[in-house]
Formats: sequence, C-alpha cells, structure tokens
Amino acid sequence: MTILSAHGIAKRFPARRTLLDTLLRRPAARVHAVEGVSLAIAEGETLGIVGESGCGKSTLARCLVRLLEADEGTLSFEGADVRALQGAARRAFNRHVQMVFQDPYGSLNPRMTVGACLAEALGVHAIVPREAIPARVDALLDMVHLPRDAAGRYPHEFSGGQRQRIGIARALAVEPRLIIADEPVSALDVSVQAAIVNLFLELQNQLGLALVFITHDLRLVRHLAHRVAVMYLGRIVEIGPTADIFANPRHPYTQALLRAVPHIVPGARRDEAAVIGELPSPLAPPPGCAFHPRCHIAMPQCARDLPGLAPRGGGWPVACHLAGG
Repeated sequence: MTILSAHGIAKRFPARRTLLDTLLRRPAARVHAVEGVSLAIAEGETLGIVGESGCGKSTLARCLVRLLEADEGTLSFEGADVRALQGAARRAFNRHVQMVFQDPYGSLNPRMTVGACLAEALGVHAIVPREAIPARVDALLDMVHLPRDAAGRYPHEFSGGQRQRIGIARALAVEPRLIIADEPVSALDVSVQAAIVNLFLELQNQLGLALVFITHDLRLVRHLAHRVAVMYLGRIVEIGPTADIFANPRHPYTQALLRAVPHIVPGARRDEAAVIGELPSPLAPPPGCAFHPRCHIAMPQCARDLPGLAPRGGGWPVACHLAGG
C-alpha cells in the first residue's frame, strides 16, 4: 500500500541579484533545485535517495514534509492532497510524517532537557495522557538505547551519535508512519554510523515504519534500502530495487557512482576518474539530459531531448535514451 506519493515536484529559489543585473534590468535568475520529481513510498519500505552534494536531495526531503512548499507538482498522503491540508488535518500529517535532520544539535532546543524536548512533542499532539508522559519518555529512551537518566540532561552533554538518537526519539514520540532521514549519519564516525543505521533497521522491524533515507554513501543504501532513487541535478535518473540496481546499473551516472565506491582489493588501482568534469550549475542546467556533458556515451539526441523517467527494455524506470536495449 502506498503511503506517500509525489508527482512532478519542482522547487526553485531566486538567486541573489548583482548590481550589474539590476542596472541591465536582467530578470532574476533561479536555482533549479528540484525538477519534476515523481516517486512513491510504500508502507513499511525503505527508499534510499542518493546523489552528489547539490543534487537536490535535501530540498526534496523538505518538500515532502512541507518544510518547503513545492512550486509545482502534487503530493498525497494516504490519498489526501497534502498541499491543500490546513488546521487539524495539517497537524495530523505533521505527526504522521516526521523528519530526522543531519545536524541533530541544530534541531534541539539547547535550553531544554532531553526529557522536556520529548515531553513537549507528546503534549502538543496529545499522544498520551499528561500523567503518562514521564513513562512514555522513558520508553522512548529505551527504544533508542539511551539511559533513562538522559532525560534530565541537556543536548550539549551528549556526543554526536547520542544526539542523533535523541533526534530519532523525538521523531518517534508522535508515533509517525513515515520518517524522512536527511543525511542522518554523514557527520558521524564510521563505527557510530553503523550503530545508527542498525537502529533504523531495528525500529523499522519493530514499528513497521516507512523510511526515506537520504545519503551520498551508496554502501549505506545497499545495506538499508529496499529501493534506491538516484538523483542528478534536481531530477531522478534511475529508481528501482536496490539489489537490481547494484547488480546492473543502467544509467551512466549510476554506473559512475558505483565505480566511485571504494573497494579494498590488494594490488588494485583505479587510474580512471569515475565521473569526468564538474557538476553543472543549477542556475543554468544543460539542455536535454543534464548528465550529457559528463557522459562518455552521449549522442546528439542527449543534448537535445530530455529523457523521461520510464521503464526501458523491460526493466525499472531510467531516464536515459540509451538504456532501452
């Protein structure tokens, strides 16, 4: 059953105008952060979203939870039009779709204890009776493997990994059905990353959560996600089952990302760059396929026609003219 679906989501930001732009009366340039993204998340599944920094992953995440309002497209949660929700219906959506941020310290009130942060979420949404809040706080700390005495301490007293567990506990406090995790482990040590990823897997199995996991680390996606969506310059260029995409990537950009993943092979050395050239500016995306200036198999049609994201050659959806074979 589909829990959240998006169709044609686009988000653009006005660029800062220079004095010369003003004098010459040039129209304001716009950053094309997200362009025409469509996806669906099923109940209980994990969708990994990967891509280079600046490809629009975080902007898409914020559009999905309505921290940013999309300029175009439709967004539905259990069949309801999310962008039209107001009042109590909007609060219900906010409860059911929660976000875990890359920097948990920036999203926690430094003047509130951990217990007060969790109790505030429980009280605002009336999850449990007021007298049951302390017990519920203890249960949430147990759930993310933190000691119960953490409730009386402040965020600055914890390590980065512990603060991320606090952020996860706060998201869980309102009993969500979907969690969108935006680079939740990128600022953590490798050993701590593994512990947090395993915690997400444990919570998903225990609570039946749907999860959108945004990262630039393909190794985490392979371990965690049922499906993976690959983004490039604001668009999804390939989306499908994780095992299939890792075994047989069909878009040249996905192939390049997988070539860039480090492999510990004695004596092996890669002299060829995984991707040539620099990421184009989102202020002026290339015509046609945005990846064509960096693609080693591009043909004239790639620079002229934008490929749609569609199943090609009997496989999963790929946005590439050459993936149909």
